[in-house]
Amino acid sequence: MLEISPSRVARIIVQARDMDANARVIRSYISDLNTDEQASLVAVYWIGRDTFTADDLAEAIETAKVEATAPTEDYLLGETMLADYLESGLEALGYDVEDLEDEHLK
Repeated sequence: MLEISPSRVARIIVQARDMDANARVIRSYISDLNTDEQASLVAVYWIGRDTFTADDLAEAIETAKVEATAPTEDYLLGETMLADYLESGLEALGYDVEDLEDEHLK
């Protein structure tokens, strides 16, 4: 089960689309997430880049927890396709990303 609300992931997607303007905001937002939320965020990212499938969500979350060696925000913000991978991951998990993003664009 996803341990972060899809809405929080969508917020990061929206902010990541304008990374130059929001890098500090995203960094702070991710670092303020608890360990379970950060692991789920990384799992969504991995699912989006096809490292895991949606069926492997629990394994992806556990792997993210075990393999965390750097701050999550450093790991994710080093990826230029962060927004795309998170969006693909949420979609693979069955979420309507467009509706979730619209909540944060208003």
